[in-house]
Amino acid sequence: MRMPSVGDKVAYPMHGAGVIEAIENCEVQGERRSYYVMKLPMGSLKVMIPVDNADNIGLREIISESEAQEVVEVLKQRPERTQGSWNKRFHANLERMKKGDLKEVAAVARNLILQDRRRKVSSGERRIMDLAKQILISELVYALNKTPTEAEMFVENAINSRGKTNAADV
Repeated sequence: MRMPSVGDKVAYPMHGAGVIEAIENCEVQGERRSYYVMKLPMGSLKVMIPVDNADNIGLREIISESEAQEVVEVLKQRPERTQGSWNKRFHANLERMKKGDLKEVAAVARNLILQDRRRKVSSGERRIMDLAKQILISELVYALNKTPTEAEMFVENAINSRGKTNAADV
């Protein structure tokens, strides 16, 4: 990925997508470094990402509209079978999300949302479910040019739909 500039839309694993608002120089623990200041579309959260470590932590460009269609297909798939204790599932889901692949995040969100509808998930899994939804929605806001509310409805509709294949139709 090329070096992001102010105004670029980027995705940051485990936080979601946002816009680079500024590049600031800050001193942390006696060391002066440059940081990207990223604003997330939901809430007023700002994240500072070290410029010199952006590639290592997985900062990437927002998915394209065609890649968003692949995410929709993941959301429409049947949930994966749950195995093991909630603690093992929690850690497995966390590892999937840390990869930064939005299709993996979508699968985690889909699995937990559908599991929660059948029988309530544990509080730990609920935190992962909420985080996965937040990450997914934040990136779809930019990939599909939607508001956070529209993106959330888009995700719910995709999970609930069968037979619709075009992202614009969901």
